[in-house]
Amino acid sequence: QVQLVESGGGLVQPGGSLRLSCAASGIIFSIYTMGWYRQAPGKQRELVAVITSSGSTNYAGSVKGRFTISRDNAKNTVYLQMNSLEPQDTAVYYCKANYYATYWGQGTQVTVSS
Repeated sequence: QVQLVESGGGLVQPGGSLRLSCAASGIIFSIYTMGWYRQAPGKQRELVAVITSSGSTNYAGSVKGRFTISRDNAKNTVYLQMNSLEPQDTAVYYCKANYYATYWGQGTQVTVSS
């Protein structure tokens, strides 16, 4: 049974930082492309960042330079370090694993507000 469990969300002030984690089980983690997506109220889910099995990364333009995606294959975990957070970063953040099949986590809420 495949599980992706996100953690690390919460309430943070503008300019603050958070680190999200996504722990995977039930898959051969190292071969999967891992991604972070987000969905704000009333909006479509959008790509935030992705990291391939070889460590190549790609970011949405709105987060480039502020967010960093990384992975630890020994821990079956992908991370999203989010710095200089802005109110428009408020959303539910989802972890996605993709290889020959696609799996999603349940999401974690990030709220950026003063």
